[in-house]
Amino acid sequence: MGDFDNREREEVFSKKVRAGKRTYFFDVKATRSNDYYITVTESKKRLEDGVFIKHKIFLYKEDFEKFAEGLKDTIDYIKSNQEVIEKRYEYSETPEAVKVDDDFSFEI
Repeated sequence: MGDFDNREREEVFSKKVRAGKRTYFFDVKATRSNDYYITVTESKKRLEDGVFIKHKIFLYKEDFEKFAEGLKDTIDYIKSNQEVIEKRYEYSETPEAVKVDDDFSFEI
């Protein structure tokens, strides 16, 4: 156990994205053999009790291209069949987020 078990979950890089009522975390982590993988976590505060609910997926480097292709195809489908307006927020200590921009563009 010890250092090797901690190394398995060591964060190499992290990006936090606040999006309205949800926060997404994109984390690069290293395995024991120093192979990188990505965890994507969605965190949302439950209104009833204030508890944060988290959902996580693990994305391994051998799946990056297929995952990115599937995500792009899915986003392209939605954009071609419905209007997509992305609300961009700046973090604020107040409960209401400040809207910055309604423009949405996405490329992989």
